[in-house]
Amino acid sequence: MVRKVFFSFHYKRDVFRVMQVRNSWVVRADGEAQPFYDKAEFEEAKRRAGGIERWIDDQMRGTSVTVVLFGAETQSRKWVNHEIRRSHDLGKGILAIDIHKVKDPRLGVDARGLNPLDYWSAGDGPGATPFNRLYSTYDWVDDDGYRNMPAWIEAAARASGR
Repeated sequence: MVRKVFFSFHYKRDVFRVMQVRNSWVVRADGEAQPFYDKAEFEEAKRRAGGIERWIDDQMRGTSVTVVLFGAETQSRKWVNHEIRRSHDLGKGILAIDIHKVKDPRLGVDARGLNPLDYWSAGDGPGATPFNRLYSTYDWVDDDGYRNMPAWIEAAARASGR
């Protein structure tokens, strides 16, 4: 089944790595290009009524899974963290993929970053369940994301009941 996916990532630092991940899906015979925003859309969203939060909600509409593509600085990004929390609140499937070993054509590989899912939990207090126990994390290079990402997305969607 083809899933509509929302990609969450640090645009400025990781866009070239993210494009490689996204394009790996597009070049397949049965692949379908997933929604993908660019910097111009993001900048325009900042100027509109409702701003970025409304734009993120619009981008997430109709998606069943959020894929968090994380690199060296992703965990500290305000809007990535908002997208993770919003995806969880909406009951979407979530998975994280470490992309630090994907080569940026300008800069090569990057330093390993912190997994944003390590900093969120469902519930409050001692009974809270960390997101890194609720949702899976993979490494694009080590876990062969090119071949396996569709299965990861499908598993995340099914785990969320979508």
